[in-house]
Amino acid sequence: MRLTPAMQNFILHWGEMGSKWGVNRSVAQIHALLHISTDPMTADEICETLNLARSNVSNGLKELQSQGLVKASRQLGDRRDHFTSIRDMFDLVDAVIKTRREREFAPTLRALEEVMKEAEGDDTPKRTKDRMGETLRVMRMFDEWYVDFSRLPRSVHLAVLKLGAKVARFLPGKPAD
Repeated sequence: MRLTPAMQNFILHWGEMGSKWGVNRSVAQIHALLHISTDPMTADEICETLNLARSNVSNGLKELQSQGLVKASRQLGDRRDHFTSIRDMFDLVDAVIKTRREREFAPTLRALEEVMKEAEGDDTPKRTKDRMGETLRVMRMFDEWYVDFSRLPRSVHLAVLKLGAKVARFLPGKPAD
């Protein structure tokens, strides 16, 4: 695959953002390449296009597959796997959010729940317990909202996104215009 300057910049930027999101830069670049590629690519094609070592690409593809961001398929007469990224942006964003929730948010909720139990039995000051409790309540509220929202059909997701902040018009205590 021949990369245009715009394609190179997209891949480089995605890699840079990946490192800020806690993802290895090479893994993010592999994902970016597969995301903009019009056809499935083999690991060897990815290595050649991005000038990455085969082991780096193999490990990156495994990581992306475990996160549900990349899928492997086979083609008749070819023993190699061909890789594609999730094409639909809503599905891609959903997969990223779901993975990050499971990897980061859910463990933090569980840890806070344990900390709150522990604080009930030790000398943690009341104001500190109250602050930790508020943190847990708000995080639970966001998590419950996400779980409820994620169950809704895509048409509702689109409608909510298009409404944006305009939804405040329908809520009690709305700010004055």
